[in-house]
Amino acid sequence: MGKPGIMLLHQNFLIILVLSGMVLSGLIYLNINWYSCSHQITEQGFIKPKWKQKTVGLRSSPGLVYNQPSALVGRTDVASVTPWSAPIIWEGTFDPTLIDSIYKQQNLTIATTVFALGKYTRFIKDFLESAEQHYLVGFRVHYYLFTDQPESVPEVKMGENRSLTVLTVQSLNRWQDISMNRMEKLEKLIENELVREADYIFCLDIDGKFYGRWGAESLGRLVGVIHPWFYNFQRNQFTYERRPESLAYIPAGEGDYYYAGAAFGGTLEDVLNLTKTCREHLNIDAANSIEALWQEESHLNKYFLLNKPSKLLSPEYMWRGINIGAAQIKIVRLANVPKNYAEVRPNP
Repeated sequence: MGKPGIMLLHQNFLIILVLSGMVLSGLIYLNINWYSCSHQITEQGFIKPKWKQKTVGLRSSPGLVYNQPSALVGRTDVASVTPWSAPIIWEGTFDPTLIDSIYKQQNLTIATTVFALGKYTRFIKDFLESAEQHYLVGFRVHYYLFTDQPESVPEVKMGENRSLTVLTVQSLNRWQDISMNRMEKLEKLIENELVREADYIFCLDIDGKFYGRWGAESLGRLVGVIHPWFYNFQRNQFTYERRPESLAYIPAGEGDYYYAGAAFGGTLEDVLNLTKTCREHLNIDAANSIEALWQEESHLNKYFLLNKPSKLLSPEYMWRGINIGAAQIKIVRLANVPKNYAEVRPNP
């Protein structure tokens, strides 16, 4: 073979080598890009999975029969939307048949947390038994019960796709400390246990009992519950933290609604951001020797002021008590259980 032929072979070999390198680089890039999309690399090099994600829209089942919606007729005695266009869920503002059909197609798991320390263990049985009758019935629900008395947790029959995990925590001497400690526990649970295991989370108080449907209409990215004692008050009457020294401070003349610390929820990522922020602010306040008026509820209200909830639940979802009425409350879904706080709390 002559010199020109050898040079041509050499050139062809170089072209093939370059093309092979480009293909290999592309495959490596695609692999790294896929890996980075499904994992999070921290500064320490630790690979941490991102959230369980679903990209399912609000798809209705073919042939589903439900009442015709109206653009003209609806509740006129209450507000059903916030100034930032988030829905406020009241009885009569949603169709349960349609809502359930949409969300049951998504094969969701809803984590639900409650804390029962000290004498509050007496409320566990009623809470769980009533939840099994009314709370997200037909959905996969995993309860996480934090308690300092695991031996006191009663046997409660769980339905299909329903489960209970008991998590032991240390006893605390002040109910205020129990309240403030909750955000840290929720933050760690989400980070360490719930990643890729659940789609939504609700954080509820154990001293409540369900009396009516609490369904998929409650699900949203970031969900707050309007406090049952303040839903018809002016903002200057809200018990926000008014001392500027606290990070929970909300000045007079500001504020949207007063939210209950006894119930909030959303996607795992959004609730993690909420709990982490509140925990950090609680710790900073403690370092500055200040305790917000209503502990984590005060910080929750500050968080919701700056980070608007995508959905609000009406006081039906955290009512004052089953025997207390109000014209706007057409159904009681969850209500506080009557109790003597001086008797059940470890301190005044």
